[in-house]
Amino acid sequence: MNKNQYEFIIYEKLDGVGKIIFNNPARNNAMSAKMLTELKDVLLNAQFDGSVNVLVLTGAGDKAFSSGQDFALPFEGAGTSVGTYNYLRNVCYEAHRLMEKMEKPIIAAVNGHCLAGGFEFALACDFIIASENATFGMLEVGLGILPGSGGIVRLCKALPVRKAKELLFTTRRFSAKEAEAMGIVNKVVPQGKLAEAVKEITDSICQKSPLAIRLAKMVANASIETTDIDVALALERSAGALISASEDAREGPIAFLQKRPPVFKGK
Repeated sequence: MNKNQYEFIIYEKLDGVGKIIFNNPARNNAMSAKMLTELKDVLLNAQFDGSVNVLVLTGAGDKAFSSGQDFALPFEGAGTSVGTYNYLRNVCYEAHRLMEKMEKPIIAAVNGHCLAGGFEFALACDFIIASENATFGMLEVGLGILPGSGGIVRLCKALPVRKAKELLFTTRRFSAKEAEAMGIVNKVVPQGKLAEAVKEITDSICQKSPLAIRLAKMVANASIETTDIDVALALERSAGALISASEDAREGPIAFLQKRPPVFKGK
């Protein structure tokens, strides 16, 4: 296993999977400026690392994925309270958009509290696997602030708008099972089975063509972000034409006919 540890982020690589861990368990993996800066650095490196096919984002320990901003720590260089807010939101916004635009899938593995800014990060992932002890909530309005780095927008895209407004305005915390019923969480597993369930999914993704996965994510995101269906369909056709000339597109059907697992190279 290749392992790089920052102060507030642990990054591990094994068999095509990059695992990013919020590492502040004593404070429920609350986020500081340094943690977010380290996270952006890891994401940028992973984006161009050909040995990584899929990323997993999780929290250290069994109590929290992340509880959001660490209000006990100053945000270096932020200055006033308005500056602090804007600094945090800008860094989070950049990390979230990087996660969404990145060609590689990102899975949130949620164990324990996934609240406020932590919930925003989970929503920026491609999908969420949660343990039974996970709890979710957008708490910012109750603190007199807003989830200003995309949480409102992403929650309203993930849910019917009336349900999203209820969760935003009441700041109600809800269970993993309720999150699964609402469609926010893909799968809920027993607490001790989270790593196993995530590995099953990452193994499956790593067996697929990396090129096909990258293009599929790009088209899927475009279908959500554009209001013009013809634009999204044109992109899908273009992506299909592009991949049809690849080695992976030749290998897949041959392997199928030969009744063997395909050997994809991502090109």
